[in-house]
Amino acid sequence: MPRSHTRLGFQIPNFTFPGVPDDALFERVAAMAGAAEDAGFDTVFVMDHFYQLPMLGPPDWNMLEAYTLLGALAARTRRARLATLVSGNTYRNPALLGKIVTTLDVISRGRALLGIGTGWFEDEHVGLGFRFGTLRERFERLEEALAILRPMLRGERATFAGRHYSAKDAINRPAPLQAGGIPLMIGGAGEKRTLRLVAEHADESNLPCPLDEVPRKLDVLERHCAEIGRDRAGIGVSVLFSLVVGQTTAKAEAARDALLARRGLDWNTLPAAMREQIGKILVIGDRDAVGEVVQRKVVEAGLDGLVVNLPANGHELESIALAGEVLRKALGA
Repeated sequence: MPRSHTRLGFQIPNFTFPGVPDDALFERVAAMAGAAEDAGFDTVFVMDHFYQLPMLGPPDWNMLEAYTLLGALAARTRRARLATLVSGNTYRNPALLGKIVTTLDVISRGRALLGIGTGWFEDEHVGLGFRFGTLRERFERLEEALAILRPMLRGERATFAGRHYSAKDAINRPAPLQAGGIPLMIGGAGEKRTLRLVAEHADESNLPCPLDEVPRKLDVLERHCAEIGRDRAGIGVSVLFSLVVGQTTAKAEAARDALLARRGLDWNTLPAAMREQIGKILVIGDRDAVGEVVQRKVVEAGLDGLVVNLPANGHELESIALAGEVLRKALGA
């Protein structure tokens, strides 16, 4: 296994909370990060977006800039690693991103992790003026960015000349504090290109896919690693999913229904296809039900860890504590 990897991660994907005004927003988010750390989550993630994602809310819901927020959270936490899940490569020059993440590592005394992907949310690219380009181009850009980022994350000078990016003897001081440099996580589950890049470059992989697809994704990653002569065990692989856990199943279902109601939806009248789709990305139930799913589809599937968000009640500190307790037990942590 890598020197450090995500075993139990907590993602904060939303910054619009009932009863929390904007002037109290950061304090609530900081309290959430602290509660996650206390509950046994080893890594706290925030999304790297500027508009809220369609599946979570309307585009004008609150969205804090990721690295400004992570720098502030570094001063409010003590043990948890801090990262984006994941940074859109299209949003920042890679040399600048390397400097930003290194600064986070110094501020946090060695707790930074770089999560990165191609970038995919076209609406915010158009709205904010970022170049989007074709999927092929975004993969080309990501691969070039990694050639600059990897040496910078080790405190080395980076020199690279590509079609999209270049750097010449780029200095990165102070260097990362972590021995061996800042770990790199690539997010995404694309079998042809994303998992190939994971095999070639990453310390960690995060799979944002339905749990039933995990065994196939792991097989594909194993094949990519074998082709280049790398041991898959050197890559920490986690899966991302949404979780609603309650003291009883009825309470968990009520929280889910309240979440949907805030979006103007009624679970009982949703089309069967939509209910099925929600069921693929949402794990819901009481302690025993959630624990059984994690044991069967995470532990037995051969994953090294998991990352959850709590879309219904993640702003409630007691919900974070409950989730940590249930997941730690299920993982045998």
